[in-house]
Amino acid sequence: MAKVAFIGLGVMGYPMAGHLAKHGHEVTVYNRTTEKAAKWAQEFGGRYCETPFEAAKAQQFVFVCVGNDDDLRSVVVGEKGALAAMSQGAVLVDHTTASADVAREIGAAAMAKGVGFLDAPVSGGQAGAENGVLTVMLGGEMSVFESVKPVIQAYARCAELLGPIGSGQLTKMVNQICIAGVVQGLAEGLHFARSAGLDGEKVVEVISKGAAQSWQMENRYQTMWQGEYNLGFAVDWMRKDLGIALDEARRNGSQLPLTALVDQFYADVQQQGGNRWDTSSLLARLEKNRK
Repeated sequence: MAKVAFIGLGVMGYPMAGHLAKHGHEVTVYNRTTEKAAKWAQEFGGRYCETPFEAAKAQQFVFVCVGNDDDLRSVVVGEKGALAAMSQGAVLVDHTTASADVAREIGAAAMAKGVGFLDAPVSGGQAGAENGVLTVMLGGEMSVFESVKPVIQAYARCAELLGPIGSGQLTKMVNQICIAGVVQGLAEGLHFARSAGLDGEKVVEVISKGAAQSWQMENRYQTMWQGEYNLGFAVDWMRKDLGIALDEARRNGSQLPLTALVDQFYADVQQQGGNRWDTSSLLARLEKNRK
């Protein structure tokens, strides 16, 4: 079993770190809110530290899952950051959904210290983290990936190396681009069904057996139909992710007209007060003026 640190105990990191402990790894955690780290340690039997530096010291693997580029820099670089405490040959794995640029930046800093680095954003949401069935998209060297893959499997059902550092983040952008279009299509379909006086349950029961089927349809249509939007991945987070993808698209010359449009639809949802609603709340935008 490995000695690991986990930095960032949000809705994803808390259960991910828990799965590491359940699989017998020796886990040390850090969280910006110390009370949450202490709660985790009490629940899972690990220990907690008050700085990323202390948590990362003498660890074989250090996992990070925080909010954005700036959050990542704040816990990894600098005198009190995790990287400063890591020994040559250790591995830093970043599960944050961030930019490919910051992945390359952190990767270069890690390489200068002789530390392995993988950018490794995840998909599967809070439920996937809690059930230990996340999909992990990784960028980095194969030898580093192979060394840490058995540890990552504590909370992942799929972990694949996609290319050099930055490739994990780029793949996560593809993931979010695809999700945005699918959710908007499902929202419009359900909105149309209701406007046409159809039984939404029966409609989806039929069309989900054909080419229209999707994960979003199978897992979200009922709550969308009922106007319930409290199922995890928030609109604020999706807009952050889509913003990263749109920025990257401007740099690499790709055209994302649908993604840009759906991003603005999510802005409308925020204007409705739906910042913390889940991403299926695109239907609420369409239904708000229903008579």
